[in-house]
Amino acid sequence: MNKLLRYMLVMGLLLAISPRPAAQSEYLVAQSSLYDIPPRWLVDMPTAGTLPRGHFDVGFRFYPNGGALTHTDIGLSSRIMLGISFGGEGVITAGDPDWNPKLEFNAKFRIIDEMEFFPAVTVGFSSQGLGAYDDEFKRYSYKSRGFYGVISRSFYFYGWTSGWHAGVNHSLEHDDGDKDVNVFGGFDATFKYNLALLLEFDAALNDNKSYDFAGKGRGYFNTSIKWLFTENLELELLFKDILVNRRQSSTLTRAVRLTYIDRF
Repeated sequence: MNKLLRYMLVMGLLLAISPRPAAQSEYLVAQSSLYDIPPRWLVDMPTAGTLPRGHFDVGFRFYPNGGALTHTDIGLSSRIMLGISFGGEGVITAGDPDWNPKLEFNAKFRIIDEMEFFPAVTVGFSSQGLGAYDDEFKRYSYKSRGFYGVISRSFYFYGWTSGWHAGVNHSLEHDDGDKDVNVFGGFDATFKYNLALLLEFDAALNDNKSYDFAGKGRGYFNTSIKWLFTENLELELLFKDILVNRRQSSTLTRAVRLTYIDRF
């Protein structure tokens, strides 16, 4: 635990002091494509990115056991983003859906914009977990972030953009007795503005108790390949829990996500 926290602290300091190869803010102004909007999340973890004022997105995630989750986010300003989500298992089956117990909410506030020698800093809240909902432990298969803080630093290099992200969170899903503060980090890279690779590692320090619905203590390593299909539409293949951390899983989890982005 102490080694991991020291590692995250060192990574955060390196991100903060490392200079950017190019001023991305100038680059973004010069472009008109919606692809230049920074990612608001990687596979599951949030980034410091938000939607510009007057923009919105609508997303659909399809996952095992006929699961489907839809969400929408709105950029109220260049710093504030709000969203809601809802879904359940058995939606894409011939049987009755097993809906999640309630609508979930998320909010982001970017405290500090990215500068030449300093990363963007964002705080937020998300009550949306992922996978099946367990009534006994009052939690999702993959816990919601709850309250979190995240830093992001972007780079532009020879026709492709990338970003490094690191954060800490405290989930409110702790009826299982695991209230530990958690840490996470990740990376994204967009090549020639139509294909992106996303990687992330969630230490899952708040999900390693020894019961069937919890993780094994390995953490969650996730990746995805995103195809920027049109100016407004992103198609994505998700590969989750590659380390097979969940006790109820025998292999990695595959999912699909579609995200539509537009402006009012």
